[in-house]
Amino acid sequence: MTDLSLQDDQSAPIILNAPDPDWWRGAVIYQIYPRSFQDSNGDGIGDLKGILQRMDYIADLGVDAIWLSPFFTSPMKDFGYDVADFEDVDPMFGTLADFNLLIDAARTRGLKVLIDLVISHSSDMHPWFVESRSSKDNAKSNWYVWADAKADGSPPNNWLSLFGGSAWEWDATRRQYYLHNFLASQPDLNFHNPDVQGAVLSAARFWLDRGVSGFRLDTVNFYFHDRELRDNPPHIGGVEPTTVKADNPYALQNHLYDKSQPENLEFLERLRALLDEYPGTTSVGEIGDDGRAIELTSAYTEVGKRLHMAYSFDLLTPHHSSSYIRHSLEKMEAGLGSGWPSWALSNHDVVRVVTRWGENYPPEDFAPLAIALLVSLRGTACLYQGEELGLPEAEVPFEQLQDPYGIRFWPKFKGRDGCRTPMPWTSSAPNAGFSGGSPWLPVPSGNLKQSVEAQSGQDQTVLEKTRRFLQWRKAHPAFAKGDFSLLDSPDGTVVFTRSMGEETVLCAFNLTSTAININLSDFAAKDLSAPGFTSSWSDGVLQLPGLQAGFAKVD
Repeated sequence: MTDLSLQDDQSAPIILNAPDPDWWRGAVIYQIYPRSFQDSNGDGIGDLKGILQRMDYIADLGVDAIWLSPFFTSPMKDFGYDVADFEDVDPMFGTLADFNLLIDAARTRGLKVLIDLVISHSSDMHPWFVESRSSKDNAKSNWYVWADAKADGSPPNNWLSLFGGSAWEWDATRRQYYLHNFLASQPDLNFHNPDVQGAVLSAARFWLDRGVSGFRLDTVNFYFHDRELRDNPPHIGGVEPTTVKADNPYALQNHLYDKSQPENLEFLERLRALLDEYPGTTSVGEIGDDGRAIELTSAYTEVGKRLHMAYSFDLLTPHHSSSYIRHSLEKMEAGLGSGWPSWALSNHDVVRVVTRWGENYPPEDFAPLAIALLVSLRGTACLYQGEELGLPEAEVPFEQLQDPYGIRFWPKFKGRDGCRTPMPWTSSAPNAGFSGGSPWLPVPSGNLKQSVEAQSGQDQTVLEKTRRFLQWRKAHPAFAKGDFSLLDSPDGTVVFTRSMGEETVLCAFNLTSTAININLSDFAAKDLSAPGFTSSWSDGVLQLPGLQAGFAKVD
């Protein structure tokens, strides 16, 4: 904080504790999936008023900001990631007035609010697309990516949709194909058109004017496509895909031309210029591009030029050996340049980390360890709703699936519904207190014992360990903006230091269930006794029990 209370010019305004414009560096952001957080009106779907009801809970966690997944007007073919109006709230979630109340409630509790900005595509019901598809010569005819069929009637090239099949859909009215990287009902906007860029930046300004502190940018590297529509080459060897299952044919291509185009850099500079008009705002981009994630993160987050930060999927994969984690951290640090990373272990698109990484361990032991690792890394942490409860991935029967991605690839890939089931608030109320009606996804009975009510006030629960650790973390500035240095350590462990000014904190994590001794005799260290964890020092050796972490102040 900068104290500007002492000024020579007594006529100048006095500003006490001016806000830190870099608050986002090292912040902990709590992701809310509104459909599944809290239902206030009994229709089985979470809403903005429901989030308002739980604002004290969020603040008590000790996080710095919330990120709201989409709540915009939408036909909900992809549950809000298919936007039909970029500047309004879908009635199922509430109204713009409700959103204003949410912003105010967050502000009074010291919380920032980030929202998803989903602009690589729209819904096919968006008025822009309705007009665009109506003819080849209307005012918005070039707002989406249209192309003629090949002579044999087949699509313009071999590009594939992430959700299966060709990325091209035939439109009988225009007698052309349009591009969709996801569902056919999610046509891609044509960012080569300056009018499109202006329109989506105008939508961003709409929400900035309403008080949001920034954006999480969905599929930020998908904005531009290759103008020449060149075929993607096959994926042969090289980097193993992490952003898509191997049984999806999308993984068989090297996606050189359908995303991650160089023109994106200039657009991101325009977006950054807009954000800079609103001091203290920030942006975090979702980058999905196997093999180029770190290169793109470095370019997209070059300090002061484009995005403030970006996250890849490196820690959102099934791979979780200590060597894999260390290698991922090493690669990011070596290739990031002046940029800033954001890390997540769970989100609304992947299997929850307690199941994906910790299925062989008790969640009450593994979940706090995973969260402590996440928020100790250099970067900004995104904590997904329910992660603080140690929730596992839910098993959703096929007949109750909602996710079109999972329905298409069942049973090899069961989709994303398992990480989207409703938050369990109480153990005894119907639907765990999420809704008085029939919830849009079932509430797993196994989650009742992990409800907020069941865990609150109980020292050894995941929830209370998370609360205490996040509060303890705030007392050590090195965790927020400090330097990072990875240390050699035995298999099964990850050890590094965070340093800022006079403070250096050593952080050690045992990802196995077996006790491990780590020789740290090169360090003069004093145990910091982090809440929720057990470790001991003896003659320069850190003794870490299984699934435990140790923290020490290094002289």
